[in-house]
Amino acid sequence: MKKLLQVLSKSGLDGFLLMIATMILLAYFLPWPGMVKEPVSLEDIANIGVSFIFLFYGLRLSVEKLKSGLVNWKMHIVVQLTTFLFFPLIVLVFRPVFVSNGFELLWLGVFFLAALPSTVSSSVVMVSIAKGNIPAAIFNASISSLIGVVVTPIWVGLFIASATGSFDVSNIVIKLFLQVLLPVIIGITLNSRFGAIAEKYKKQLKYFDQAIILTIIYTSFCKSFSEHLFEGFTTLELAGLAVGMMVLFLVVFVCIGLISRFLGFSDEDRITVLFCGSKKSLVHGTVMSKVLFQHSTITGIVLLPLMLYHALQLIAASIIAQRMAQRKEIQFLQKYSV
Repeated sequence: MKKLLQVLSKSGLDGFLLMIATMILLAYFLPWPGMVKEPVSLEDIANIGVSFIFLFYGLRLSVEKLKSGLVNWKMHIVVQLTTFLFFPLIVLVFRPVFVSNGFELLWLGVFFLAALPSTVSSSVVMVSIAKGNIPAAIFNASISSLIGVVVTPIWVGLFIASATGSFDVSNIVIKLFLQVLLPVIIGITLNSRFGAIAEKYKKQLKYFDQAIILTIIYTSFCKSFSEHLFEGFTTLELAGLAVGMMVLFLVVFVCIGLISRFLGFSDEDRITVLFCGSKKSLVHGTVMSKVLFQHSTITGIVLLPLMLYHALQLIAASIIAQRMAQRKEIQFLQKYSV
């Protein structure tokens, strides 16, 4: 149990998850700080913070490492197709069920989750624990984040108008370029000069990322609670959503495992595909919600499935990774025992 808690801590499932819950409670009982516009609003601070998150992300991306990671192209294609095609198509199938029961906004949140890129840090941690292909995991998680900058808004944009009643394409494109694409490009350009510094202070940068994420979650839920958007959901329905997120993770995980076996991947590559293809990024989800759902009161509802999935994926993936590692150790001992 102690070892499992250490794994969860490394994955981010510790104080940060508790702080997320705290921000939601704070937004419910004390929403006015998140609604204040003068002299400087928390929303404005979060908008600036989003740009810095992607700038620092670009600083830590080495073009040379990305090029060298292209060798195992078959594995990369499976991971990216799972992340950006298989995931959204699964959720898309269930749209009529949500819409017919009056939960279109909730479905949009699940679909937003499904269209997000893979998470970098926890994917690499899980692959490392399960003794998979770590360089391939780093490459896939990194390239997934870059692809998601373009693909996620395209997927979600197809349904924002029907769910919210409006979708200003030109405004979204401009904000995406200024807040996301441009900072990433600048960061990659400056990697050769400042990449080592960014890598040295990655722990501090992680805390900065988390602070911005918590600010976004707080302000988003302040808006949603002020409009009483959660009053239509019962405890049973929210519990059902959590169960649905767990089922979604397991379905994708099992399907990826079957595909990787069919394609004849090695054990190390199969582990990498499993964990990189089934994870979704809370960081990208929260910061992209600021761009895609700007000034919208529905952001809290949209982020709810992602936060549930984030917590559940870390718990499930940690348990699975531990068991994989134990199984490989047993196989090793059996093979070389005298």
